[in-house]
Amino acid sequence: MKTLRMMMLTLAAVSVSACAGPQMASRNATLAGVDGNAALSQPVTALPANQLSQMDGAQIFIPDVAIAKVSVDVPRTLSVSEKNSYYPKGDIVWRGDMYGDRYEQVEAILTRSAQNAAGKLQGSRPVHMHIQVTRFHGLSEKARYSTGGVHNMNFLVTLLDPVSGATLRPAREVVSNLDALKGSAALEGERRGETQKTRVTAFLEQVLMAELTQPAGYQDNNTGFFVALNKN
Repeated sequence: MKTLRMMMLTLAAVSVSACAGPQMASRNATLAGVDGNAALSQPVTALPANQLSQMDGAQIFIPDVAIAKVSVDVPRTLSVSEKNSYYPKGDIVWRGDMYGDRYEQVEAILTRSAQNAAGKLQGSRPVHMHIQVTRFHGLSEKARYSTGGVHNMNFLVTLLDPVSGATLRPAREVVSNLDALKGSAALEGERRGETQKTRVTAFLEQVLMAELTQPAGYQDNNTGFFVALNKN
């Protein structure tokens, strides 16, 4: 009986070891393929923000890149607010262009920012940068000329192979906040040609450059009151 008991314990230990062995973290397996010639095979799909696995994208850094292609998606499911209140409730609040299709206006801004960044990133590895906007919240007229605030612009960035379309780096969320000019400073800025649109476009160019050149991507360090308000 003692021998039989020892045999049963040995078999149990082997069984547990066999179950644990193959279940090593597979997330790092994608890292080895990033710098190789073989592209990853994930399909290109737009991701809902609530399904984003941020760590998957954050752990993959592709150095020495060049932006060969840009695509921007501003889903029509995002809500737009034209209400002139201090804090309009909406995914898109934008007054830096004349009244019109806000989805197209936001798409144009991100496209221009990405194209400007592309002109400064001359790496050896071409990538297709796909941007999916999740929030583009600027200031209403009332807030701009009184309390002020921030331009809060959030989006997902996916890096793809520009030829095959395969995913090189899964979608990663970028959160960015630019302090807005207010009151007399906003008026003076307009006279200098420093409009909301020019400031936001230049800011997002820097954000995208940091996102592609820094191992941890762009890191938003704005911790002001209005940034906290936007998180509510």
